[in-house]
Amino acid sequence: MSDVQTTPANAAPLRWYVVHAYSGMEKAVERNLRERIDRAGMQEQFGRILVPTEEVVEVKNGKKSVTERRFFPGYVLVEMVMSDDSWHLVKNTSKVTGFVGGAKNRPVPISEDEVMKIVNQMQEGIEKPRPKVEWEVGEVVRVKEGPFTDFNGSIEEVNYDKSKLRVSVTIFGRATPVELDFGQVEKI
Repeated sequence: MSDVQTTPANAAPLRWYVVHAYSGMEKAVERNLRERIDRAGMQEQFGRILVPTEEVVEVKNGKKSVTERRFFPGYVLVEMVMSDDSWHLVKNTSKVTGFVGGAKNRPVPISEDEVMKIVNQMQEGIEKPRPKVEWEVGEVVRVKEGPFTDFNGSIEEVNYDKSKLRVSVTIFGRATPVELDFGQVEKI
């Protein structure tokens, strides 16, 4: 049994293709594609359309907020039967610059395994959002608010669950560990 879905109308397999879109316009491309597919009556030649995103946690003014970040800015995954008509429909959609891979008018599909890796990564992001900014032990940061404003220090420990860092700041020639919120420091 093959893991490739087929459409009953012409029994051609639906395969995944990577479509290049204007960065920041991925959701608009998804919407435009769906509208054009419906208007053209070509639903049987198209399957799912994915904009690979993950949820990230951001701390602003002491409040945590969850936002969406795109894994692959400028790319949309489209499951479709490749034909001249479907190729033209996608290629001529507003904010689409073309397909990725293969010849100019005959793109190469990506494997179901590659798509499943992306879907799993999206699912992980929903279950456990990642921090928007990633910190590393040993990284030098500048304190931007609080009693140690404008001091530089080295990160000794990162606690993503509490959005806190332990930073070693040199005060009067002596290294002093200070606990700070993610929002109180910035990368240098």
